[in-house]
Parts: sequence; C-alpha cells; structure tokens
Amino acid sequence: MHHLADRSHLNFTIRQARAHRSLLRGERSFPSRHQIYWVSRIRASRATKRQSFTMAATRGAFRPLWRPASTALFSPRPILHTRPPLYAPPVRLFQSTARPRQYRRGFNYQRFQSTSSLLQRWIAQPTFYYQLAGIGGTVGLVYSYNLEEVPVSHRRRYNIVSEDYEVQSGRQLYAQVMREYGGQILPAWHPKAMMVQRVLDRLIPHSGLAADKNRWEVHVIEDEQKNAFVIPGGKVFVFSGILDVCQGEDGLAAVLGHEIAHNVAHHAAEKMSQSSVVMLVAFAASWMLGVGDMGLTRVFVDLGFLRPNGRKQESEADYIGLMMMSQACFNPEAAIGLWSRMAQEEMQAPPQFLSTHPSSHNRMGAIREWLPQAREKGEQAGCRALSGYAQDFKHAVSWGS
Repeated sequence: MHHLADRSHLNFTIRQARAHRSLLRGERSFPSRHQIYWVSRIRASRATKRQSFTMAATRGAFRPLWRPASTALFSPRPILHTRPPLYAPPVRLFQSTARPRQYRRGFNYQRFQSTSSLLQRWIAQPTFYYQLAGIGGTVGLVYSYNLEEVPVSHRRRYNIVSEDYEVQSGRQLYAQVMREYGGQILPAWHPKAMMVQRVLDRLIPHSGLAADKNRWEVHVIEDEQKNAFVIPGGKVFVFSGILDVCQGEDGLAAVLGHEIAHNVAHHAAEKMSQSSVVMLVAFAASWMLGVGDMGLTRVFVDLGFLRPNGRKQESEADYIGLMMMSQACFNPEAAIGLWSRMAQEEMQAPPQFLSTHPSSHNRMGAIREWLPQAREKGEQAGCRALSGYAQDFKHAVSWGS
C-alpha cells in the first residue's frame, strides 16, 4: 500500500512538472483542457497547504502553556501534505481586478457566420426558388396596392398612412408648438398677422384641400427666425423674421405656397410610410451583417435614401407652390427673388448632399424652368385681365392724387 501511494504521488508530481513546463515554454497560444485541469489541481493543492499551515500556526499560538499528560499523545497534528480533491473547482488562469473597458460593439463575425450558414441552408432547399418567388410577389403586391399619385406633380409614390392619421399627428405637433411659442404669437389684428391672413385667403381656394379636414388658422410668431411651416390640419405658423426676406405679399405667397404644398402632397404621411420600411430594412441588414450597433447603418440609410428623398419632396413643394401662387394671381417671378435673398442669408449652409433641402441656387434654376408653366396657369385663371385692371386702377389713383 505504501508503495502504491508513493508511486501515485510520484505520477502526480510528474504531471505537475509537465504542466508547468508546457505553460512556461508557451508551446500553445491557448492552454488545453488537460493543462487547465492539472493547473487547477495544483492551485487547489497549494491552497490546501496554505490552509493547513494557517491552522497549525493558529493552534500553536493559542494552545495552553501546560498540557495534561493524558492528552499529549492524542493531540491532533496539522496535515501538511494532502492530495487535492479529484474534481477541483474551476480556476480562471487570467484574472484582472481592473474594471473592464466598455467598447462599442462593431462587426460580429460569429453572428455573420451563423447568418451565412442559415442563408446557405435556405438556398440549398429544393423549394428555395418557389419561396423566393412567393416573398417577392407578396412584397410587390403590397407595394403596388399602396401606390398613389401626388396631386399636381403626378408623381407615383408609396404611402400606407391615411389622411386622418396624418391630421391626428398634426394635432399633437400643434399642441407642442403652442406650448413652446404660445407667448410669442402676435394678435390677429396686428399688421403682420393681417398680411399673412390676406395671402392665405387667396391661396387656399387653389390648394384643392378639403375644408372639412382643414381648419385654417394663422399664427405669426414674433421671432427673428427665417422660417415658416404648415401643420397638417390647416395650422399656419410664420416667424416674423422671414417677412423681411419676403419683401411683400408676392414673396410671402411663394413661402406659404411652398408650405401649403407639403400638405397638398401629404409629404408627412409619405415620410412616415418610408421610415417604417427603411428602418425594417436597416435592422435586417444589421442583423445579417453582424453589426451590433445600428448607428452606422442608419447613417448610410440617411445619406443614401432619406435625405435625397427629402430634397425631392422639397422640389416638388416648390413646383406645386409656384403653380398655386400663379393661379392665385401672384407674380411667380417673385419666387426667384425670394430664393436669391435666402441664398444670401444661408452663407454657412452645409453642402446639398448633407441637407434635406436643395440649395437655393438649384431652386432658382428649377423655378426658372417652371416659369412658362406658371404663367400659363395664371392666364388660365384670368390673372392677366385682373392685372390689367389693377394697372388701370393704379394709374387712376396716381392721376387723381
């Protein structure tokens, strides 16, 4: 028995030496399971030895100065050499007490591999082409069913948001704007508010918007911002700073015609429809490519689709607004002067590809191309005769004075 015990202890010591030697030499970049097991046993053995020494030192420090003879022969002695348990608890080979750094998740190669394997297994199925044709046909039917034509411009676009939901969202936005600028709104009898109301009254009959879903209200905000917008439902907001840029009712008609045109084309509903589809595609692309953070995918989608589509909507609103102001017998050439003055105000504007709006220079070029159509719309509305009467009235007034 003693011979077997010595031999077992010798084999254990040899295994210890081999494990230490392989780790010190660095034969493997990562320790094997065999090395991990024996290193854990070595560490457990050392811990047991330290505990035994501690117990021995404690007994030596607190034992009495005298010991009865009857207990001297049977006093327990500390066990200094013990074998580690057969199944030692797992011990981490590399530990760090420092707080781990938080890194931004990037490309997930394991997720990409798993996704690629799923796609390969799907492609290998005998009914793959039938499934692909079914998915493509369903998507095509849904897309075709929700296509509609934009008034005036006759552009075909995808839209799944109803006009009622668009108006309901406009009510929420109206309440938010009123909470922010309610204390800066000029009264209805103010000259600026009265001018905006006059221009609006001439434009609305040519907008084609239903009166039952649009309750038109004018709000002029006393602020130096050069901005104006019309919320779905007929809520008009004009900042007083842009009135200086308009320089008259014709320039103001170009601004209001553009903003009303967004409601005519239901651009808010179109943006909501496209955002839902684009975000779904971006999430699927991020999952398939193994990108943990969707921020990079959102940037590509924003620059490649959302911003170009926003510029297209702004150009469409320019066209619809120009036709509208011409039918209302405003001078369409005033739109060129408006955007010329806006270009001077926007000297620090970002490049066009980074903006949701076309540059003022490109807007002026497009309006020059649309001017013949705008003049034709004005002639069809009988604006030339009205302009002749207006000129005669001015001459009569100046002659009488």
